[in-house]
Amino acid sequence: MFMWYAFLNVFFFVFHTIFTLFNLAGWLFRKTRRWNLITLLLTAFSWFVLGIWFGWGYCFCTDWHWKVREHLGFHDQQRSYIHFLLLKLTGIDFNETLVENVTLIGFLISLVGSIWLNLNDRRKSGKRQYGEWYRFLK
Repeated sequence: MFMWYAFLNVFFFVFHTIFTLFNLAGWLFRKTRRWNLITLLLTAFSWFVLGIWFGWGYCFCTDWHWKVREHLGFHDQQRSYIHFLLLKLTGIDFNETLVENVTLIGFLISLVGSIWLNLNDRRKSGKRQYGEWYRFLK
């Protein structure tokens, strides 16, 4: 059982970090914009909707990772995964409020950028799609 939890601990480090980086940068590339918008909306749902019941900024991925780490004997005290990750990667204990604020700003910039560019992409391709549908309806 210990091996399973050890695997899950590594899995969450890798998956959650890649997911976070994709949230921040996936909107910059046309091929990943739709998926990026989906992951950003999932994050928003977790933070703001599930957060109503579990606390603002609740992340189910962080919650699962914390439970795995508890089974391994770790008792992490950070409120945010980003703070935890920065501490593990750099050894620097940044101010948690600062990390949370920068995380929120990065998220909002990414969300606005993703929505803007997804709408722009849809508008540009919409003329072709409308023309195809119009021909189909004739």
